[in-house]
Amino acid sequence: MSKVNFKSRFADLTGVVYPVVQEGLGPYKSVALAAAVSNAGGLGCVCIPALTLGTDEGAKVLRGYIEEACGLTDRPFSVNVPVGTAENGEVLPFSAAYVGAVLDAVRDSEIRKRLRVITTSAGAPRVVRDAIAESGLIHMHKVGSTRQAVKAQEDGVDIVIASGFEAGGHTHSRPVHTFVLGPNVVEAVDIPVLIAGGIRDGATMAAALALGADGVALGTRFVASYENTDWHPEYARRVIAMREGDDSTVQAIYGPSRMLSNRGSQELEAINAVGELDHDQLTKWKDDRLLAAQRDGDLDGGIVPMGQVASGIHEMIHVAEFIPGMVAEAAAVLDHLRTRLEVTDG
Repeated sequence: MSKVNFKSRFADLTGVVYPVVQEGLGPYKSVALAAAVSNAGGLGCVCIPALTLGTDEGAKVLRGYIEEACGLTDRPFSVNVPVGTAENGEVLPFSAAYVGAVLDAVRDSEIRKRLRVITTSAGAPRVVRDAIAESGLIHMHKVGSTRQAVKAQEDGVDIVIASGFEAGGHTHSRPVHTFVLGPNVVEAVDIPVLIAGGIRDGATMAAALALGADGVALGTRFVASYENTDWHPEYARRVIAMREGDDSTVQAIYGPSRMLSNRGSQELEAINAVGELDHDQLTKWKDDRLLAAQRDGDLDGGIVPMGQVASGIHEMIHVAEFIPGMVAEAAAVLDHLRTRLEVTDG
């Protein structure tokens, strides 16, 4: 049976079938979901473990995740690593350790066949760009402003993800929404652009393509999937139950983070206001609460990153059916719009 698809510089560069990416969803593991997305023709993303494991232990755990993913798929996948710098401009130790673990992994020829992309986020990509360039990995970077996109291109990244303010998890201190940010970034850079934030189905994918995107990136939609077996099932159920206005943005590890409004988010706001915890203590508190939600299913006291798009998600999906189905739906939407065109003289 024939399958519809779109021409895409992103797909050509990465070797995926469909221009669809699973966003980074850490700190708990996303190996099963990443493999399912890659097996379905998209680009799955393996997430780093918690930030507070310690550099040696964290790198070891991440290597295990990568090897596990290689055992579940023979298709291209990526690893997402948040990057940041200390006051002296040097890359933060955990960022260096996790990037190093990825670069070390692709020295293995079998891993290299599958691990094709490293995705950086949170900070400027230049702090790790030279090392990534030497590895031969495709470098994708997530941005929240046109200025960041232009700088990322100047730094040499291969692909940018333009993530609108409505996206879940870490978002941006200066809010710019998807329908503004996406076309601005597309116009400003020459490299492939993916649009993220509010993407959930074929109609929203068609909208992103109409804005000039080379593809789309989805996070919250993939959380509520049958293949997200590493996470506690209560998390997916809460995505489906979310309604408009159930979310809030609270200062998190790298800046504002969009999350479910619950006791955990309220406690985080209170902790931020008091300011009694130092940076390391606060990071450990946040890591523990994120893991409590993702791993243990504590959706009341845990920190629950979730995009506003959850208010339009009403059912679980099978990834293998969803990705080609979303692409086909996007094509059908665009075809239907052509039937509505009315051309008149004068």
